[in-house]
Amino acid sequence: MSAVGRRLVARTNIDFQVWWRRGLALSAVLLIISVGALVTRGLNLGVEFTGGVAVSAPATDVSIDEVRSELSAAGLASARPQVITDSSGGQTLRVQATADDDQTEAQLRSVVASVAGVDASEVSVTAVSASWGADVTRQALRALLFFLAAILLYLTIRLEFRMAVGAIIATVHDIVITMGVYAVFQFEVSPGTVVAFLMVLGYSIYDTVVIYDKVKEGEPLVGISNRLTYAEMASRSMNLVLVRSINTSITSLLPVLSLIVVGSWVLGAVTLNQFALPLVVGLVVGTYSSIMVATPMVVWLKEREPRYRQLRERLNASGGGAGSAAVVTAPAGSAGSAGREAGDSTPRAAEGRPAAAGRGDRPAPGGVIPPRPRKRSGKPRKR
Repeated sequence: MSAVGRRLVARTNIDFQVWWRRGLALSAVLLIISVGALVTRGLNLGVEFTGGVAVSAPATDVSIDEVRSELSAAGLASARPQVITDSSGGQTLRVQATADDDQTEAQLRSVVASVAGVDASEVSVTAVSASWGADVTRQALRALLFFLAAILLYLTIRLEFRMAVGAIIATVHDIVITMGVYAVFQFEVSPGTVVAFLMVLGYSIYDTVVIYDKVKEGEPLVGISNRLTYAEMASRSMNLVLVRSINTSITSLLPVLSLIVVGSWVLGAVTLNQFALPLVVGLVVGTYSSIMVATPMVVWLKEREPRYRQLRERLNASGGGAGSAAVVTAPAGSAGSAGREAGDSTPRAAEGRPAAAGRGDRPAPGGVIPPRPRKRSGKPRKR
């Protein structure tokens, strides 16, 4: 918490009240596309979730297009081939198929041995039961529900219930859009994808809590004295933490992108994509939702409260609020300041904050009212 009267200057001066409306419209479009893709195309579940066989053999200079052509000729067009390159440069051809009957297994053995140029004895077959994937799915759903309940309880105690609701809405937003990305592009969903996805939810909540904490600090500034509505205060608070939020996201994305570029493209460890790809998608969506979904949802809920609604009506009737400036005076953080009425929420200037407006006074940019100059009496001073 800042010292009393300390001035915090933001690096940006963005009117988030305008951008929030645009962001919510974009989120609505993305949610519609995601739900549509999930209904029409569904998720590309790996063999661990659907059950089947995985056939692999050592190979050299194998073309994926050639493998797909051979599989289609054998009536196995739905099988998914994959070439895995280890750190020493050796390649392994791996083909997954959802059917696990003997005929399918024999056909896969023959195709893989032919394309890889090896003997059938060098081909290994691994059977995967669908029950294992179903068990992973149940545990992941159980962990997700526990995670949401814990976040709801913690944020209600640490901040307030409306902020907890906003964080849960943003989390559900992240879940649906991330699943929609996988459905649209038909990325394969593996157990590593599920683990990475659960990790991303924790990061998204962390970013949201940082923003909420700054908004909570600014609540005592809302009132007639500073001519600030709750939405204007939240917009100013966002300007204070926007650069930090973006920088944190970029520094988190860089090592994950290195896993894809160096690990997958350079070294050929394509299995890293099962973990890195959902992290990239989740980090981008989570950062976006903490700024454009979680915060405006809290503003919408808070301004339905009678005191904040009446404050907005009074400021609108008197000519509007102070606008979205980038300079905010930090609150003192006393226990009783947050519970005061909206019109009396800001202490006097003697406590290190702006004084209440007198008749004819106008707040300067940032909601700070300049001191009125003293009038001289015109009488000569006695010597």
